[in-house]
Amino acid sequence: MLRFLAAALAFAAGATCAAGGTRAGAADETDQWNVNAPPGEHQEIPLDVTEGTWMSLDVSPDGERIVFDLLGDLYQIPIEGGDAVSLTSGLAWDMQPRFSPDGAHIAFTSDRTGGDNVWIMNADGSAPRQVTREDFRLLNNAAWHPDGDFLAARKHYTTRRSLGTGEIWLYSTSGGDGVQLVERPDPAFQKELGEPAFSPDGRHLYYTRNSTPGNVFIYHQDSNQEVFQIRRAALATGEDEALVTGPGGAVRPTPSPDGRLLAFVGRDREGDSFDTALFVMDLESGRERILYRDLDRDMQETWAVQGVYPNFAWTPDSASIVFWAGGGLHRVDVDSGSVSAVPFRVQDTRAAVKPPRFSVDVAPDQVASRMPRFARVAPDGDSVVFEAFGRLWVRGLPDGEPRRLTRDREDAFELFPAFSQDGDRIVFVRWTDAGLGHLHVVDADGGRSRRVTDQPGHYRQPRFSPDGDTLVFERASGGYLTALEWSLAPGVYRMPASGGAMVRLTDGGRNPHVAADGKRIYLTADGPGGEQHAHELISIDLNGADRRVHATSNYASRIEVAPGGRWIAFRENYHVYVMPMPPGGKLDLTRDAGSVPLARATTAGGEFLSWV
Repeated sequence: MLRFLAAALAFAAGATCAAGGTRAGAADETDQWNVNAPPGEHQEIPLDVTEGTWMSLDVSPDGERIVFDLLGDLYQIPIEGGDAVSLTSGLAWDMQPRFSPDGAHIAFTSDRTGGDNVWIMNADGSAPRQVTREDFRLLNNAAWHPDGDFLAARKHYTTRRSLGTGEIWLYSTSGGDGVQLVERPDPAFQKELGEPAFSPDGRHLYYTRNSTPGNVFIYHQDSNQEVFQIRRAALATGEDEALVTGPGGAVRPTPSPDGRLLAFVGRDREGDSFDTALFVMDLESGRERILYRDLDRDMQETWAVQGVYPNFAWTPDSASIVFWAGGGLHRVDVDSGSVSAVPFRVQDTRAAVKPPRFSVDVAPDQVASRMPRFARVAPDGDSVVFEAFGRLWVRGLPDGEPRRLTRDREDAFELFPAFSQDGDRIVFVRWTDAGLGHLHVVDADGGRSRRVTDQPGHYRQPRFSPDGDTLVFERASGGYLTALEWSLAPGVYRMPASGGAMVRLTDGGRNPHVAADGKRIYLTADGPGGEQHAHELISIDLNGADRRVHATSNYASRIEVAPGGRWIAFRENYHVYVMPMPPGGKLDLTRDAGSVPLARATTAGGEFLSWV
């Protein structure tokens, strides 16, 4: 039987892997989640507002109506303003409405089936139907092709960062998987790309892209320089060119119906404020001018998955633009620059689920640990060591009373414990913010620990070699939440367990652990880049040479080889999985893998996995 530890709890994987072919199923999903009807006590909250936040809008092709989003629902008003008519309702989040070229339909983004997809409904809000059916690469910012048969939308892609970038895909209004129009500049690209808009003749696609150097997103982007640019792609030839560039950036391209002008959002480059402003560009001469200077701040410096600024729209005669700013809707005349308010009033309700309330003792005499970490079972299976409240504890199995492992002074955290193979010693990291970290070794029976490292550092995941003579460990870099000092040589190291010189084996990698024969070290390394094979399980010899790749994974956050080398465990999307480790070849570690049998070892998720 295979056993795991996750958050100090043992999970039995059973004989599923040995049986051959049986794969772990998902939890019982007989009760399907309904976004608009979640469990719990519902209440209706009255809504009566004349202002809104971050509202996307569109103007009907006949120029008579405005459709807009507000707090996750869609509404319609006359072009001159007035009381809003509700088009959608419910707990689902609906946004970014766009009229079809004939005005008969409205495309919009909705999460009513669990994730953002493109939907179409009649212009009166009736007969909504789903166009795209993505359950992972979610979509937003739908834009109609002038023929009314296709929609372009931004499709979301992640790399090694949580938010990521986009591509522009084209979808038939009848459905289908779509066709790629604009590809990411690189599989490792982490920056924003989106906000599609077609030219009135249907020959070109406008879109925005973060144009700062490199693939890696950074938070301190300088908006005094160019962060975003508007690009134009020719649909027939695929030719792609930068159209609006320069300091202050350019986003949310919106061509006029007559095709002469391009409205967009950028920073005011004429003064020293660099405030967000509404611009128009003459597409023949390239001349730009500011129409309106008091827009709300755009999102150029940060991630903007749903768009850098809300949608705005031209009137059909190309004479004026309707937009949102400062909580209200406005209309600006393109020739004169005169601005008028478009008043609206939304009288509606919002459904809300009452949150559960619990009585909490804010000052109890005793506090239960809710997150024991780094659990490791002794080789003889009689005890477990784990961390809670910053200290290491040992507990006899199956139901012994926890006791403190060390008698060290109380001003340090004790982290990342690991037993020696004979069960006599435990190595761990001792950390203080002032003194940084050191590796310590303590008898498994407890007592005062002994420091074995000479230099402080950002140490993680120490392990004994099978013979107990060597320690392998990570040495990471600081500088984010911890001090930057002692960060110059990160990587995987080895050193004598009794203390002595450290030998650097790699300049990267994490979670090193020694093979049963003591001749090789397994560790997780970054893959060649991008989303595919983002992580690799590799092994090296004790000198850091003879690198071999044993497995790859897009999403595994922890990979661990069993002590005997016959099994491999990994964590993906909070669950722990196990599969046999073949003597050769390269495994694809994923919960959907079919190359070898796979079993899920957790029921409600797992963390801090280790083999017993």
